[in-house]
Amino acid sequence: AAMLKCRVVITRIGSPLGCIHAQWAPASTASTAQADAVPPMRQRPAKLDADGQSFVTDEKWNLSPAVIKLMERRLLQEHNPLALLKQRIVNHMHKTYRKPGGRSPTFAVCETEPRVVSTFDNFDSLLTPADHVSRRPSDTYYVNGEQCLRAHTSAHQHKLLRQGLDNFLVVGDVYRRDEVDATHYPCFHQMEAVRLYSADELYQTRAGEDLPVFETVPDAERKKEKQERHTEDAVKALEIRLKSTLEDLSDALFGPECEKRWVDAYFPFTHPSYELEVKYEGKWLEVLGCGIMEQKLLESAGVTDKVGWAFGIGLERIAMVLYGVPDIRLFWSRDSGFLSQFEGKLPEDDVKYRAISAHPQVLFDISFWLPAGVEFDDMKADVCDVIRTSGGELIEQVKLTDEFVNAKKGRKSQTYRIVYRSNEKALAKEEVNAVHKAIERELVEKFGVTMR
Repeated sequence: AAMLKCRVVITRIGSPLGCIHAQWAPASTASTAQADAVPPMRQRPAKLDADGQSFVTDEKWNLSPAVIKLMERRLLQEHNPLALLKQRIVNHMHKTYRKPGGRSPTFAVCETEPRVVSTFDNFDSLLTPADHVSRRPSDTYYVNGEQCLRAHTSAHQHKLLRQGLDNFLVVGDVYRRDEVDATHYPCFHQMEAVRLYSADELYQTRAGEDLPVFETVPDAERKKEKQERHTEDAVKALEIRLKSTLEDLSDALFGPECEKRWVDAYFPFTHPSYELEVKYEGKWLEVLGCGIMEQKLLESAGVTDKVGWAFGIGLERIAMVLYGVPDIRLFWSRDSGFLSQFEGKLPEDDVKYRAISAHPQVLFDISFWLPAGVEFDDMKADVCDVIRTSGGELIEQVKLTDEFVNAKKGRKSQTYRIVYRSNEKALAKEEVNAVHKAIERELVEKFGVTMR
């Protein structure tokens, strides 16, 4: 909080693909005295430099210092199990799918796309409804009203399609204002795949054959099984190719002996949509989501003569199962005891994490009155950001345990249970208490809450 009251503070974070540079200044920059008068929760950097681009911020800015620090790390370029898993998937796709003649892989790999994207690319290009919950500031990190941190690698589909790519993999870190627990983190990693087909490629037709992929009947009906623009033959052929591709990938990751099942799903940018689940070590695991790409999405990107499918896979979810990693925070650890277990390993090696230590949890509760006019859902995302920023890697979980409205006072109250645990040592209560008090002070100063 003291740092943010300075007129200008420069935070510069190096990264292999560029520099994360936030020039911090209050919303009002007329004078130091006026800066001190600006409510702390409205203070923000004047601009953000990320991945070789510069962005001017506005009142929609909601990136926390903790998230900016996460942007420094490039886990897929380190000795990290996520990097092994990414390369394992790429190796499989490149080995299995080759262009005619076999000299080059079918899928291009795109892994240096910028992490700040337009709201059009993140939402509109993917046909996300205007009132969808994912657009809320409580769910997405906004740099300004028109740009945000990518919430999924799908945010790059539109631009890559417009550039003429037909078949590609996009991989990278994505950001969401998520809950805090052993399986959720504000930053995680995804891999996206898109494959397009012309009619000849889809059906592998012989000379003289003519099997259409688009309906010729005007005002064709949209059904559960298909989009209005697609023929039934096209959808069936796409479904067979998609599911075959992903079942082969599942076999490469979990072994061909694993039982699989397909579940119907919904995504705004595909129809029909599916999820693939596998039974691994006795438990059903959701592996990925996929579907037939919405033709409206392709046409908006200039693709008018092809159909296609897409899938997306969360690397952390799969890596935690394959490598036996119990806590998502471990992927961000710099502890040599963790990283050394994966250093020098090949992507296809069978590696299981061995716990280096187990220390007890320390539990603290925090209760407060919300400022007037602040809604419960909006406060929750801000609280998690503050706790993560102040508590750092000591925060294992944050859980909202109670909220109520005091009718007499006309005030709203929330209570959170914070679970502290270090991966490196047993925490003393005095040590945790100091961190906990710092969190309380930050909530009071930044958001104007009143402790109970």
